[in-house]
Amino acid sequence: MIKSRNYKIFALLLAVTLGGCTKLNEKLNSTFTNDQVAAGLGAQGVTLLLQATYVDFATPFIGDQGEVFSLEENSSDESLVPTRGGDWDDNGVWRVVHNHTWNADHSQVLSVFNNLNKINFDATNVLNFQPSAEQAAEARFLRAYALYYLLDLYGQFPVRNPGDNLLNAPKVYSGEDAVQFLISEVTAAMPDLSTSNGSSKANQDAAKALLMRIYLNHGAFVNRAAPTFSDADMQQVITLGNQIISSGKYSYMSNYFDNFSATNGGSTEGIFGYPSTSGVAANNGGVDTRWMMTFHYNEYDAQAPNAGWNGFSTIGDFYSSFNLNSLTNPSSVTFSRADTTWDTRLGGRTTSYPQTTLASGIRPGFLVNQQYDQNGVALKDRKGNPLAFDPTIASNMIETGSNLEVTGIRVAKYVPDFSDPSGKYYSSNSGNWVWFIRYPEVVLMVAEAMMRQSSPDNAGALALVNALRAVRGASPMTTMALVNTSNTTDPNTLLAERGRELYWESFRRTDLIRFGVFNVLWQYKPSDDPKYLVFPIPTQAIASNPNLKQNPGY
Repeated sequence: MIKSRNYKIFALLLAVTLGGCTKLNEKLNSTFTNDQVAAGLGAQGVTLLLQATYVDFATPFIGDQGEVFSLEENSSDESLVPTRGGDWDDNGVWRVVHNHTWNADHSQVLSVFNNLNKINFDATNVLNFQPSAEQAAEARFLRAYALYYLLDLYGQFPVRNPGDNLLNAPKVYSGEDAVQFLISEVTAAMPDLSTSNGSSKANQDAAKALLMRIYLNHGAFVNRAAPTFSDADMQQVITLGNQIISSGKYSYMSNYFDNFSATNGGSTEGIFGYPSTSGVAANNGGVDTRWMMTFHYNEYDAQAPNAGWNGFSTIGDFYSSFNLNSLTNPSSVTFSRADTTWDTRLGGRTTSYPQTTLASGIRPGFLVNQQYDQNGVALKDRKGNPLAFDPTIASNMIETGSNLEVTGIRVAKYVPDFSDPSGKYYSSNSGNWVWFIRYPEVVLMVAEAMMRQSSPDNAGALALVNALRAVRGASPMTTMALVNTSNTTDPNTLLAERGRELYWESFRRTDLIRFGVFNVLWQYKPSDDPKYLVFPIPTQAIASNPNLKQNPGY
């Protein structure tokens, strides 16, 4: 018997939620066994607990720009948030993520740790209450997905298994033990995941893709400073990836941005994601942050001055990596619409994107230079100056000049939902699904594993990459290295191709570490320290769990 005040509270809450369907004759200081609580909850209660775990994904992965997205993207060469006058300063929390000067009391470091662990806790709760085999498999997958990010970001994670005494601090896994725990959990869950589960639920292909990530990052999770890649791990990546590829269930979308539109739930590339429905607030993940955080206040004239928050940008060097000749011919990068002939993933094509451009003038992709409304009229900022995004940002990321509202190339990857009858775009009720796992990532992981084998198949990897590039309207690469260790945005590398396909999908920091270039200097990051290869354990977390150990250097 376990004295569990938490379980009693959960049982009471679920009883209320289910309309009083369970009578709990509880007396003062009485206790319940797990079996008694499970019997009280019933099948419907377990279903609600599992659904709550799915809903948990919105907070760390979607609805707040200061969560996983910030730690994965702003800490890389893909994204930064300049301070513009009084906007986006927040005591420097955004700038220190990009220039790698954070500490254990950073608010985002704490929030991400807590919110990933909420998924961890709620998924474990499902396992406590006699779920079906399928429900248990879904819960184990969801927990493993959150634990993967905890290991990636913090180098360790706590786990409390069903039946553990809540008075004891949960066990903490790190390094090799953590990797093996994740592999065992996902492998065990996979057979019981329903083959009929769609991309909004834990499914077998999502489990295979998560295993691929774990095997691919195995060496980095054990030693971030000097990752190694065993043939056994790389063969696992290739085998699992080829199972997904050969299934015939997935194919590349002919228009890249259809993967991120308000009708993207039917994407042929989607393996696992968070669903949304246009105009329906229930369980909507808050995907509008993806464009609100980057758009200027006047980006969409009909919604000005509330069209965006005027924050997140990308850097000129990353933009240039879409041009295979940018290193040998820097002048070929013009930061104009002419650049968009390189690669459709850069966006901004001369042809409009019906779901957004005809309603607003917004063209999905990288927004640089003069912006226009749907009638071709040039937009202005709040001071009446041309709304022309400038790729040059102040070296310290603090803007003070007359152009402070327009510095930084903006990124419109998830595009607004204009199905609102008012003519404005939906904000909290957007229909865009957010993809956690897409088919192209699987293909790129296979290509990388092929190149990392002791007997690499570079030709096979290049063929996979060029097949993807052909669909994306980009010229084929003639040669492709894994990485240029002195330049993270060298365009003729697999690292660059991952950036071009997966930008702003919360992969870049992990990629830079695995490719051994996270501490290389780039624009607006003048120095670095190897301790930043992993985030610190928040001070509050260590105080509550003595099994957590602070990472070296913090």
